[in-house]
Order: sequence, then C-alpha cells, then structure tokens
Amino acid sequence: MASKKELTSDQRFSHVTKDPRFWEMPEKDRKIKIDKRFRAMFHDKKFKLKYTIDKRGRPVNHSSTEDLKRFYDLSDSDSDLSGADTKVFAGKKMKKKSQNRKEE
Repeated sequence: MASKKELTSDQRFSHVTKDPRFWEMPEKDRKIKIDKRFRAMFHDKKFKLKYTIDKRGRPVNHSSTEDLKRFYDLSDSDSDLSGADTKVFAGKKMKKKSQNRKEE
C-alpha cells in the first residue's frame, strides 16, 4: 500500500486532502443525540442482546447495549424544549375541542 506522503504528492489524488467530503468526522458529531424519552433503551431488557458469536462464528463477549452507548448520546437541552412545546400544543388542542363542542 502507498503511504500518505505518496498519495498527497501524486497529482491525481491531491484534491482529496483539501476536499471536506473526505475529512474525518469530528468526535462530538459522531454520536446521534436522542431525547430523554428514549433513555430507557440503555438499560431496558428488551433492548439488551448478549452476543456469544459474531457473524463469522468467532466467540465474542459483547452486548447490544455497548453498541447503543457507542452510537447514541442523550441530549439534555433539546428534550427540555421539546417537552415544553408539546405541553403548549396539547393545550391548544384541548381548546379547539372545547370550542367545537360549544358550537354543537
């Protein structure tokens, strides 16, 4: 395999180092942020699978909760805002229903 220096000096691949599509993803953006509504999946038995072998038949000490922690992260500020928005929306929805009943 060619080293990185050889690839950057080669004119055919010089644009790859400057193109943002090929940059490595930042560490803080790798995990997907999820709401507090879904925090139960980290410790719920329904989401936990204990693997004994991988897809090629090799023995593994691995569980699905480790994968969840590796790919997902709980967001704190977003869930508070979304919770407030749903309360306001629910209040508006109730008012509309009560107005419709009064008209009948």
